[in-house]
This record gives sequence, C-alpha cells and structure tokens, in this order.
Amino acid sequence: MSFVVVIPARYASTRLPGKPLSMIAEKTMLQHVWERARTSVASRVVIATDDTRIAAVCGDFGAEALMTSPDHASGTDRLAEVVQALGLSDDQIVVNVQGDEPLIPATVINQVASNLAREETASIATLCEAITDVEVLRDPNAVKVVFDEAGRALYFSRAIIPWPRDHLWESAEMPLGNWYRHIGLYAYRAGFLRRYTQWQPAPIELAESLEQLRALHKGEGIHVETACEPVPGGIDTPEDLHRLRQQFADLSVSTAATITTSTGE
Repeated sequence: MSFVVVIPARYASTRLPGKPLSMIAEKTMLQHVWERARTSVASRVVIATDDTRIAAVCGDFGAEALMTSPDHASGTDRLAEVVQALGLSDDQIVVNVQGDEPLIPATVINQVASNLAREETASIATLCEAITDVEVLRDPNAVKVVFDEAGRALYFSRAIIPWPRDHLWESAEMPLGNWYRHIGLYAYRAGFLRRYTQWQPAPIELAESLEQLRALHKGEGIHVETACEPVPGGIDTPEDLHRLRQQFADLSVSTAATITTSTGE
C-alpha cells in the first residue's frame, strides 16, 4: 500500500491567528504534526500552505512544502490543488492530516489509508469513536455518523442520529443504544478529489456545514471504522493551546524524573 499525506496549514485563524506556528515544547505545532505523519508508512508527506511564513518555517525543519491558492473555500479544495500540482494518478491514496493535531497517532493515519486501499468501491475512508458522554451526544460541534453493517456511511449530522425516540432527556444518563462521533481524518482517492472540485455544494452540506455530505449527495462511497487508537482533539482556541503546552511540560518533568531515578542521581 502506498499513500501520500497532505497537511493543509493556513496562517489565518479567527480564534488563534498563526496557529500552525504556535510553539509547543520548542517546536512549532506544525512540526509536531509533520513528525507524527512521518512515523506513518506514508511514502511522502507534503505541507500545503497559502502563507510564505509557514513555507519558510517548513524549510527550516526539513519538510516539503507546496504553496497553494489563498482563495480555497475548503481544505478539500486545497488538497485537490496539491493532487494536480504533484501529478498524482487517480488511484493514488491521499490522507488529509489536519495541521492542528500535534498528537495524532501514526497508527490511525495508516488505518484510514489501509481501509481505503481495501475498500475498492469507496472514494473516501474516515474514522469514528463511540460516544459515551451525553453532553458530547448533545453537542452540535461533535459530528455524529451512522453507517451500515459493511461500514458504509449513511449520514453525518450535527444533530443526534439516530434519534432515541423513547429517551427521557430530563435524565443526565446516556440513552440506550450506540452513537458514534466522527473523527475528521480522511483518506481520499486522488480521482475523487478532482471530481469534488467540479461539484456545487449540496443542500444538505450547506444546511449542516459538513463538506463530506457533498460526497454522499453525489453517491460516492465513504467507509467508516472505529479508530484503532484514541485520537486527541485538535487545537482550536488559546485555551486548547495552553492545555497542550502544559501537557508537554508535565511529560518533560516526568521523563526527567525517570532518568534521574534510573541513574541514581
């Protein structure tokens, strides 16, 4: 199996400007993501950016960077430009790794690529995790997904799907049943990305503000599987960044203490 990882990285961010260049434990967030992707079995890892500052930093830590248009409406459109620029064949698998996920496990990157390679009639592969917290189930920012017994996506929504008709919502307990949160890690076939850019947004996509619904609207197959390893959330706010920095700091202290103990100092 051969696949290419593309990491879209934009400088502009409403809640956290310059997010990819935020420093975490003496490295930029983007370098952490790139290093994680490099430990997967990808044959190539490319950072796609629309900002020369990001491209310059990529050069500093040895990453391959590709300048893309600043006018793309979505990350999927940016990936399609990369596919064209690199001249990738239609059957080439491309994994989109978000540039704000510095703790993403390489195992899940390999997982979505492997799933798409196996599911020959699917255009996209993605992941999910079980929802066990009723507040996550209620949260419209936690995208829910339902899929059939073969792992083919039936629908994605910000609403609670399937709807537990008989549940008493006055209760703080989870309703009986199974619910899944979509994890926004995607593997695509390059030919699909070329087709995607030719389509107008679908009504369901606009209603839910979910790009993947355009693919379902056009009858494209999306394979869904439970992630083989927990996937930490991305960094969206200054508070998220502060927590991650503290996590790295705590890890550094713990590692130093272990070394000191083992050497008897």
